[in-house]
Amino acid sequence: MTFNICKLRMKVIRLTSHPKKQLTALLLCISAAFGNLTFAESAKLSLPDLENMMFSQSPALRSATNAVDAARAAVDTARTIPNPQIEVMNGTRKPRPDNLAGANGNLKTISITQDLDMPWHRFPRVDAALAGLNAAQANEQSFRADMRAQLRLRYYDLVRRTAENRVAAEDVKLMEGIHKRIALQVETGEKAKFELVKANAELLNAQKMQESANLRVGQARGALRALVGNNLPETFEVQEQPHTFASPDPLTDVRNEVLKSNPELQRTRAERQQLDRKLSEEKALRFPKFALRADQDQDPEWRNKRVGLAMNVPLWDWRGGPVGEAAARLLQTDNQLAYQEFYLLQSLEAAYQQYGIANAQTIALDGGIVRHAANALRIAELAYKAGEKSFLEVMDAQRVYRAARNELITAQFELASAWAEIERLRAITP
Repeated sequence: MTFNICKLRMKVIRLTSHPKKQLTALLLCISAAFGNLTFAESAKLSLPDLENMMFSQSPALRSATNAVDAARAAVDTARTIPNPQIEVMNGTRKPRPDNLAGANGNLKTISITQDLDMPWHRFPRVDAALAGLNAAQANEQSFRADMRAQLRLRYYDLVRRTAENRVAAEDVKLMEGIHKRIALQVETGEKAKFELVKANAELLNAQKMQESANLRVGQARGALRALVGNNLPETFEVQEQPHTFASPDPLTDVRNEVLKSNPELQRTRAERQQLDRKLSEEKALRFPKFALRADQDQDPEWRNKRVGLAMNVPLWDWRGGPVGEAAARLLQTDNQLAYQEFYLLQSLEAAYQQYGIANAQTIALDGGIVRHAANALRIAELAYKAGEKSFLEVMDAQRVYRAARNELITAQFELASAWAEIERLRAITP
């Protein structure tokens, strides 16, 4: 597209060199611009296109990525060696009046203290930061899987609402044809006026259902656009992909896969490891802290140098509160992990059951029920035109066909929802 625009620009430059052709060049530029804009807005978007747009511009996903960056910076902070402390003091020396040997002068003291990062303090702290990084990365992966599942649900919901709107418009068109035929028959006296009253009621009901279906399409479009982002134009169109999904793997295999690689479980396990290292760190703080110290004192007569070891003795504070808090949080995470494993397995089984039910309904409806209902409606219409069946019999056949067709659309959406839920639990990424 860029190459075509460049060639068009060269043509415009050549045209504008002639005064009589400036207006033609301007019209060409305007038409090309509007043509490109119309093409961009009218292009139908597939599900992968919508996923790429959402992942590239979603502020929520960028926030999850920022959390990973913060956790990575926390690891660097945990690995940092403490800075030394330097203390410099200046003063004066003035002897007492009865001290004749003393002399006036300046005093100076320099002290350097370097805290020692002991292994029993450093290792639990760094391990806790690394576990926090793993938890942040698992949280980002879980968030992406949830966002992808929501996008798929809203995409297939829009496909369902569009299909409902299309079949509702077909019902209105059918009822308008029947209404015109009955109105003509009432005018010629072949039918009673009561038939026209029933036709009016059926036509109004079909129009009402078509208006409701149109409003639901607008709601589904708004929900999908709110999830993707503002870069998605209001006049976007989606490709209505067929509801064909590969059969999922056996439940036993997927159950083991979910327990092993589900990002929610990975996040909770990483948080548990982080709390376990936090408990070890709190217990390690009961041990003494050490620091190296070097001093130098200088006066008019002497210069003193000292090197020693400082130790912080945990005499009064044995970290009872922090240790108890860390232990309680660790037990809380253990219980939460057990509940998550049970809940995810139950959700997986429910998704498999929904998939099986929806797949069976889709096969039954698409394979025979809808086709037979359509044939029955066509036969009833032909018989009605031949005067062999009444208007009510045609309406009954149309209701049966409409119900079967709507059940097929709903079953296809439920099949897509179950597939999206299974993919979310497995955290499958394209």
